[in-house]
Amino acid sequence: MRGHIRKRGSTWSVVVDVGYDENGKRIRKWFGGHKTKKDAEAFLAQKIAEIESGSYVSTPKQKFGEYMREWMQDKRSTLREDTFRSYSWLVNGHIIPKLGNVELAKLTPKHIQDCYRKMQQGDKALSNRSVQFAHAIIRQALDRAVKWGWLARNVADAVDPPRVERREYKIWTAEQALQFLESAKSEDSRYWIGFFLAIMTGMRQGEILALRWKDVDFTNQVAIVNGTLKWIDGQPLIKEPKTEKSRRAVALSTETVNALRKHKAKQTKERLKMGAEYQDHDLVIARPNGYYMHPKTFDDAWYRALKKSGLPRIRFHDLRHTHASLMLLQGVHPKIVSERLGHSTITITMDTYSHLVPGLQREVAQQFDDVLFKRVQK
Repeated sequence: MRGHIRKRGSTWSVVVDVGYDENGKRIRKWFGGHKTKKDAEAFLAQKIAEIESGSYVSTPKQKFGEYMREWMQDKRSTLREDTFRSYSWLVNGHIIPKLGNVELAKLTPKHIQDCYRKMQQGDKALSNRSVQFAHAIIRQALDRAVKWGWLARNVADAVDPPRVERREYKIWTAEQALQFLESAKSEDSRYWIGFFLAIMTGMRQGEILALRWKDVDFTNQVAIVNGTLKWIDGQPLIKEPKTEKSRRAVALSTETVNALRKHKAKQTKERLKMGAEYQDHDLVIARPNGYYMHPKTFDDAWYRALKKSGLPRIRFHDLRHTHASLMLLQGVHPKIVSERLGHSTITITMDTYSHLVPGLQREVAQQFDDVLFKRVQK
């Protein structure tokens, strides 16, 4: 490998032979802007050493925005459609507008840190959680550039994204949950059974709306969670569970089985009444004509019933947290709760409901106290 220095105006440039292209033509790289000949000579020696050791990287003349668009095209086939939409929203709406004109090779930690600060300013400021998501995307994209030998290091590793505050979940007591179910009984059965399932099983809204009768085993009192309902471009689609743990069997209580039987009987009458106009998709929760229910329709029914109940306002998803919290407070092992919710690891369950841990530990400590000292007294 060879190289030389050359004076251009008032500064010195370094010319380095970095190899050959696919046609056998020598590739030369210019590095300008050195104030003195001595600086240029030192830089030349450094580059030759990098080339000979194999640590030299050659970044293409490409803007970061162009690189991100190409990366997104390649990433699309590896992501679920809804996840890709989230990526696109951040990349096209926030990352590229703020970093797109910076050359990939010249991207610095400060560029990225400034980008995060700007994301949190103005009328459309992003939350800390969204900025952390943007940080994860940028790190993924730059990791590939490092693996391809385009960058020597991932500059995003030197950036500190904002800390995400632990979200405090609002939950109901067992008495409040029962009060709501009693109050909401006047709601259409198709909605009420959805509220009931969320409280009694901890299933997500999308999982409940995707549940089919063939997934319900009345004899063994089990419901199989096989997917989640998504609406994409105005069309319903039952998506595969995100992880194998999300595809699970959820044990049903006797009360839940009885409620499902009553709901199915009402639905059967509805189907017979509509005759040929009924679209039978085997859904547990469906529109009057049997078609998929839109989440917005279900949400409207939820907030209508919630307002009527007079109970503290919570999100529908908080019924899932209510279910998990009540189970933990009853002394159910976190591993069972984790499996019931479809968490990928028990760590997620414990992190999510860590606010319950002190109370649970006190109860366990007292139980141990009773067992040990009562035995000693005997």
